Amino acid sequence: MKVRTVAVYYVFTIWTRIFHWLMVGAIAVLFCTGLYIGNPFYIGSQGVEPTFAVSNWASMSNIRFIHFAAAYILMASFIFRVYGFILHRGDRMLPKPWTKLFWTGMLDMGLHYSFLRSEHRPYLRNSMARAGYGGVYGMIFLEAFTGFAMYGQINPNSWLSKLFGPLNHLLVDEYIVHMIHHYIAWMIILFVIIHVYMATRADMSEKYGEISAMFSGVKFYDKEPDDVGDLKE
Repeated sequence: MKVRTVAVYYVFTIWTRIFHWLMVGAIAVLFCTGLYIGNPFYIGSQGVEPTFAVSNWASMSNIRFIHFAAAYILMASFIFRVYGFILHRGDRMLPKPWTKLFWTGMLDMGLHYSFLRSEHRPYLRNSMARAGYGGVYGMIFLEAFTGFAMYGQINPNSWLSKLFGPLNHLLVDEYIVHMIHHYIAWMIILFVIIHVYMATRADMSEKYGEISAMFSGVKFYDKEPDDVGDLKE
């Protein structure tokens, strides 16, 4: 029997893992409460007296509080992410479009995901994943910016309104800001669905420990990953 020799790579620090799971929880809460805030009747409460929610946990006041609390948790988790980015090289695996490896990796993964190539080169984090994570970080930033722009209108004299409020005027109407916020939320959820599928697919077919790495921080390879330099440079 041939024994498979594997090397262990410590890729994700505790800060990245904390950020990841805080983000998972916060985005789930934000999306559900956001749907309710946008349309309180999506839960099927048609025909109920308008005052029903006011005296129950599902009052708009409570839902908005939960939504804003989750938003602050999500923003706080970025502090952990930035700290990890500074502290550990493995947390800096964002897209590097100025490198040849990024584009060869995109081609390699594109052919693999299109079922035109049965295997792909080993990567700590492949180019498509890097681009996807970079994109979702940008979407979260825009989601937060538009969210705080609307939230600041509760008190137009607050520092929050002064900091983010100009966005409402820049885009002509607060309703446009609301729609941008709404559509980005759905784009983030689409990313989550694809991310869960791809992580599960990779974990089952490649055995690198893609899912367990978000608990342990380590991945396992029988060949040296092409982007291992990101851990050493």
